[in-house]
Amino acid sequence: MSKIYIIIKREFMTRVRKKSFILLTILMPFIFAALVFVPIWLSMIKSDEQKSVGIYDSTGQYVALFKDDASYHYLPVADYNNAAYYSDSTEVEAVIAITGNLTENPKQVRIYSRREVPADLLSYATNVLNEQVRRDRLAATGIEGLEQIINDIQQDFEISTVKRTAEGNETGSSTEIAMAAGFIFTFLIYMFVLSYGSMVMQSVMEEKTNRIVELMISSVKPFQLMMGKIIGIALVGFLQLAIWGSMLAIILTVVSVCFGAPAVTDAAAGSAMMGQDVTGSAAAIAAASEGDGLVAALLNLPYLELGVLFVLYFIGGYLLYASFFAAVGASVNEQEDSSQFIMPVMLIMVFALYAAMGSAQNTDGPLAFWASLFPLTAPIVMMVRIPFGVPLWQELLSVGLLYATALGFVGLSAKIYRVGILMYGKKPTIKEMIKWVRYK
Repeated sequence: MSKIYIIIKREFMTRVRKKSFILLTILMPFIFAALVFVPIWLSMIKSDEQKSVGIYDSTGQYVALFKDDASYHYLPVADYNNAAYYSDSTEVEAVIAITGNLTENPKQVRIYSRREVPADLLSYATNVLNEQVRRDRLAATGIEGLEQIINDIQQDFEISTVKRTAEGNETGSSTEIAMAAGFIFTFLIYMFVLSYGSMVMQSVMEEKTNRIVELMISSVKPFQLMMGKIIGIALVGFLQLAIWGSMLAIILTVVSVCFGAPAVTDAAAGSAMMGQDVTGSAAAIAAASEGDGLVAALLNLPYLELGVLFVLYFIGGYLLYASFFAAVGASVNEQEDSSQFIMPVMLIMVFALYAAMGSAQNTDGPLAFWASLFPLTAPIVMMVRIPFGVPLWQELLSVGLLYATALGFVGLSAKIYRVGILMYGKKPTIKEMIKWVRYK
């Protein structure tokens, strides 16, 4: 045991002292936060310059519909063919030309510009004219109140979801939040197993290529060396994930404080006291209620169950795949030779990821059930199902099968490892690796 501890310590300290590990560990949370928040922040920044847009309306029915805002100033023009509007020195961003009654012919409107028309201008013009054409067509029917009738028919509604026990206790829930939570844990396991499992293989191959392993084998048993590498690299991953989680929590808190909007309920109360639009206040209160519902659904997730099973599947899945990667690394001499052995495992992991995505829509279906029990896919698929509720017997069976298979893989990999680690110059085949397993 002391020798395994020495190997674990060596593997752990060697990696955490690397500049690449330190830089990646520190920078990754900032990069992740930047990828999420910078586009949102940039999209909220509006230009201080108000651009001019010409409106040519031969009918005189539509020009008054366009209202100035912070981005655009709309002004009537007498001739949309005027070349001055399209020169490089013009201050007119675009010209909206309406050459006929749009109720009769919707194609009699165009936007002219010397460059591509901005998306927000195109969207605004389309919405304004579509709404007016709709009203004109409803008015042409002569049916009183038809517009209100159609609005009532087309009004959408949302169905709230509630968890209820046999005793009548009710708690808020959200299918979207449950799916998101499951996918987050699923991707964490997938990325960890793939990244750090490959790191085990690379470490073994490097030491085998440099002939360092020949010296190490003279002092420790191959099994001790393999387990020391697997556990040592796993601890590196746990440390990195813990640092990332802590830093992301701090970054998200700071971002929320710096860029967060004031509470909606306070805004609603203030607007009501100032005698502002009651409809706006009602909308704010509704938004606040929806926000409270999402918070309640978030707080009602089975965090204890998620946490415990995440750790179990995390360890079991890593142990299963890392032992295989270690055996492959010990068997081959070059990176290219590992492809024939790694490809089937990669396909299984990709299948597990797609199975998890498909299972999110039907967490009790055959695909979700069997994929969450099959040891090679269980760590990835089961995490999607847990937020929706999984029977205890299925969880216990899945974890039991996973660890039984992982221990079996460790045993087989150790037999391949002890022979392959000292094999040089010959590309191994599946047949030869089976022979290595049979050696005593």
